[in-house]
This record gives sequence, structure tokens and C-alpha cells, in this order.
Amino acid sequence: MTISRIDLHMHTTVSDGTNSPSEILSCVKDAGIDLFSVTDHDAIKAGKMIPELLAEGDPSFITGVEFSCKDELGKYHILGYGYDPDAPAINAVVDKGHNSRLEKTRKRVELVQQEFGFVFPDEEVDRLFENDNPGKPHIANLMVNLGYCDSKETAINDYIDKVKFKPFYLSPEEVIVSIIESGGIPVLAHPVYGSGSELIIGEELDERVRRLVGFGIRGLEAYYSGFPEKMKDSVIRLAEKYGLYVTAGSDYHGSNKLVQLGDTNLERVEDAAPSLRAFLETVSDRII
Repeated sequence: MTISRIDLHMHTTVSDGTNSPSEILSCVKDAGIDLFSVTDHDAIKAGKMIPELLAEGDPSFITGVEFSCKDELGKYHILGYGYDPDAPAINAVVDKGHNSRLEKTRKRVELVQQEFGFVFPDEEVDRLFENDNPGKPHIANLMVNLGYCDSKETAINDYIDKVKFKPFYLSPEEVIVSIIESGGIPVLAHPVYGSGSELIIGEELDERVRRLVGFGIRGLEAYYSGFPEKMKDSVIRLAEKYGLYVTAGSDYHGSNKLVQLGDTNLERVEDAAPSLRAFLETVSDRII
């Protein structure tokens, strides 16, 4: 199969997307994407399900994941591609990240009620935690459904993000090592975006990437839905400086974000930087 259009960054209902794994496959086909990866937050369930859903003539697939990390330099999102979903190392860090996500969500639910006087019925909270990986969008949807906010954005910006506590985060080093030990390739997601609206550029970005290279990072997500041309080019140059691959992803979340599936700022692989084509060549034996 010829791979021309790719999207290697999207989310399902296993984390904070609105399409189930089977629905995301249908959406990928409708979007005309040749190769895709599902990168749910701290979860690889979809990566185990989708190969069983693929039929002859369907788009090609490669395992993916996205971990939320933090160290003394700030927050990072680390993508992993082409790992063995049964490898103990990736499953151990997934469990650790998943448990951390559950604890953060429990704390946010508790604090939003305490600080703003909202009341979440027990049955609604129980339903929230029936999700595979509940997080801020799920709490926001609950607040909208209960009539406390008129939109998810208002719920997150005016209430959920206002409550302060010290959450646990995975370290980028342990995540990168676990991906490598599981046969995968670790990639820094949307490198210029940090926490919230934080923009990381220039020497600060170089320092972060240099640090991650020391841990074993092997790529940067340069083709991304939120990047203007100059930002994309700067990430590609940074990848070239450190001998890294580049990847392309939309960060599609279904109706939870305005981003469209396949919106990677890359029309065709043939037009991509050599470092993206090199990435695809490296993972070619892991593509399903």
C-alpha cells in the first residue's frame, strides 16, 4: 500500500476523545488517511483493539500512545510509536500513568465542588469514573449537563483549571525508557506547547530537546494542526540539529476539540522533510 496521507496523533473514548476505537477507524477511512496511529493519554487499549478491527483494504496502523510528563523544566507530552503492546515495560508505565490520572480526576471533582459550591450527584460521579481514562473534559461535560456551565471551555477555564493541588506526574525519562524497552520510538509531541497557553521557543525549547535527547528521545512532532509554517520549520530545523525524526499528527479529539482528523499541516508524505520519511522507513516493519 502506498502511504501518502498520514495522521499519527488522535484520541478515542479510551482517553478524552469522543469516537470509540471502531468509530475512529471509520473516520480515518472517510478522511482518506493511509496510515494512522491512536495515541490515547496514558492508555494503549485502543492499540490492542484496532488490529482486530482492520479488514483488507483498510488504512495501515501503527501502535501509539501519549504520556503526560513533568520534571523541573516543565510539562511534556511524550508520544510512543511502534511498541509491542504486550511488553511489560509499556504496560507498567501505562498503569502508573492511568492511576495518576484517576487520582487527579478524583481530586478535581472534590475541589471543584468544595471551592465553587457545585453538587455532583453520586450516580453522576460513578458514571464519570466508568470511563476508561476520565479527565478534565469528562468533568467539564458533567458540569455542562448539570447546567453549571454553558460550555466545556467555560467549565475548564473558569473552574476546573482554577483549583490548585500538587498532582503526581510521570517523568519524561521513565516514559522514554519504557517506550524504548518495549521496542518503540519516543517522540516529543507539539514541542513548542507546554502547560496551558505556555509557548516554548528559542533556547528554552533547545534546552528541553537537548535534555530529552539525553534520555533517548528519537523524534519531534513537527507537522501539527496548531503550528503555523514558521513554527513547523523551526521544529524541523531543531530535529535536524539533533539528528531526530519528525512526525505528523492532528491531535484529533472528536467533538471535544475543533481540530479535524487529518489536519496535520502536511498534505502528502512525498512533500515532507526527509526526517519524516526516515521515520516511516524505520517503523515500516511495525506497520499493520
